[in-house]
Amino acid sequence: MTVLDPPGVGEAGAAAMLPALEPLTLIDGPSGTRDLDDSVLLELYRQLVRGRRYNLQATALTKQGRLAVYPSTTGQEACEAGAVLALDERDWIFPTYRDTLALLVRGVDPVEALTLLRGDWHSGYDPRERRVAPLCTPLATQTLHAVGLAHAVALRGDRLAVLAMIGDGGTSEGDFHEALNLAAVYRAPVVFLVQNNGYAISVPITRQTAAPSLAHKAVGYGMPGVLVDGNDAAAVHWMVREAADRARAGGGPTLVEAVTYRLDAHTNADDATRYRDAAEVELWRRRDPVDRMERHLRKRGLLDDAGVERVWREAEEVAARLRARLANQPVPDALDLFEHVYSRRTPQLEEQRAMLVSELAAEAAGEGGAGTQRAAR
Repeated sequence: MTVLDPPGVGEAGAAAMLPALEPLTLIDGPSGTRDLDDSVLLELYRQLVRGRRYNLQATALTKQGRLAVYPSTTGQEACEAGAVLALDERDWIFPTYRDTLALLVRGVDPVEALTLLRGDWHSGYDPRERRVAPLCTPLATQTLHAVGLAHAVALRGDRLAVLAMIGDGGTSEGDFHEALNLAAVYRAPVVFLVQNNGYAISVPITRQTAAPSLAHKAVGYGMPGVLVDGNDAAAVHWMVREAADRARAGGGPTLVEAVTYRLDAHTNADDATRYRDAAEVELWRRRDPVDRMERHLRKRGLLDDAGVERVWREAEEVAARLRARLANQPVPDALDLFEHVYSRRTPQLEEQRAMLVSELAAEAAGEGGAGTQRAAR
């Protein structure tokens, strides 16, 4: 029996679906890392370091004007790396706009992962290639898309899991609750991963729910809810792996709440000092997921100074390549706005496209004809 075994019916079954009041912790906990191999722990650490350096680099690129916006996951790297590494290659991921690090762990090219946030193209990568849906800016809409795909997979008799990623703010949206209800009714193979980083921009979690935890919401829809230490990459990995295995086996959905913290502001357009104080940030900084994993691996004798230097050097190389490739700004074609939206453009889009073609042609004529060929394409 595990915490994710399908419950029975009635009062006992409902009780079995309730999460523990304390988040599951492994690397600092009494049970150790359970059945996780040393190689998994080392890969988790590598991805944490790579993710931290990526967050720092992407934030710097935003300040330089290379990106339009960047929602940092500094402090949340354990949620992203732990969850994605727990999946099989055939499993699907439905991310939010804050989950570009999850895309990197999955193998999506870093520049392609940032293309949307650069203001260029609709997605930037082929969702089918890595089985990663486009980054989702509207809150919680991706959870319904995830359930839809998962239900279709189940109808076909295919065995794979779908990871629906969402923030604590997204759980206040109606789409989230509709997705949970639909997933539970159809026993869709979905793992809902809620990264509870404490704030929906400036709104604290205490203003969003009176429940003991967000994981407690699961029982109302008929699925197990589990609470995990979101700054413990091993714990996140173990729990998501259990939930994904259960989903593939036909056990239905699971709601996993990972309790973590957003060390940076919501985005580069946010001033987090207006709604939280430095003491709170410092408290969570002492729970840094990268430092915690490093201490654990050193204690186990799996990591030394040379190993730490090697991992950080590799991460620096990734950041350097990202800087170099984003140094040149693309020259977008305005007509690309109408490509890859529908298989066949709607009459409204055709009308808008024709209007833009006319405006571009008039502009080109006014500049002496330069660019007419592009405008008339």
